[in-house]
Amino acid sequence: MLRLSKKMLFAIEAVLDIAYHAGSEPVQSREITRRQEIPRRYLEQALQQLVRQGVLIGVRGPRGGYRLARERRRISIGDIVRVVRDMETSDDPIQDAAGSELGIKVVRPMWIGLQESVMKELDAISIDDMCDNASQAGVVSEGRTNLDFSI
Repeated sequence: MLRLSKKMLFAIEAVLDIAYHAGSEPVQSREITRRQEIPRRYLEQALQQLVRQGVLIGVRGPRGGYRLARERRRISIGDIVRVVRDMETSDDPIQDAAGSELGIKVVRPMWIGLQESVMKELDAISIDDMCDNASQAGVVSEGRTNLDFSI
């Protein structure tokens, strides 16, 4: 079942933070925590799952952190939502075999259709789109200001 949770919001914000504030170095989780005020316990769990599912790449070492696994225009909000949805272990009443005839034949198909519509919309929004929105909203990118182009 698709439901908005803190973990889902935190995961979207974390991936957007990595994309928007990325410079030449990987983005460290403590920087994401500082900028987004995301509790570290939620953040680390979400970041590791996003790495396992190929949305992010984890970079080890003292200057390690996280990078996007592919171009930001190729990562959708739907990709992130699916990872978090799979992380959350709550029972999905839509998948429960028990229920009334009206519930099984009318209500559940309606709900499944709504979820599919929402996912289609989320798949159409890329991290690149969200970065553009952040730029238009006047959010300053720390990564861009820290880049040094001297030769």
